[in-house]
Amino acid sequence: MSQQPVERRPNGAAFVIAAGLAVMAGLLLWDASGLKQDGGYAGVGPADVPRLVAYGLLVLAALTVVSGLRGDLPRAPRQAPAPILWILGGLGLQLTLLHVVGFVMSGALLFGMTARGLGRKPLWLTVTVGFGVSLIIYGVFDRLLRLNLPGGPLEMLIFGG
Repeated sequence: MSQQPVERRPNGAAFVIAAGLAVMAGLLLWDASGLKQDGGYAGVGPADVPRLVAYGLLVLAALTVVSGLRGDLPRAPRQAPAPILWILGGLGLQLTLLHVVGFVMSGALLFGMTARGLGRKPLWLTVTVGFGVSLIIYGVFDRLLRLNLPGGPLEMLIFGG
């Protein structure tokens, strides 16, 4: 019994990913071209790091094209939309409520919903942990670093504004 050779087809998703990497590299190079290249005595300026990252993205794009042509990329796993929706919902809530309820409450919701999206249950517990973490972060930024995060009624009550 003879086996038929397995036909290797180019992977279309690899070309889309490679194009995205190349577009990001092009945007970085375009942005870096507008930066002042004043390297001083070391010869390294503010445009060098974006250029380096852009060249790395171009190398990754080329390698992705080669892998796509060879057909040796792994098969993409089945996507689960629920975790992404939990995380995006938490981010949307934080962006919407940040200036209404303040950093601590909106950060607690983002933390809790992200943890839920990553599989942690129950939601009330993750929001409670997020509340504690957000409160500590707000305190560090407000009291130690003297940097202002958006405050709400709770921050006014605890930290005095």
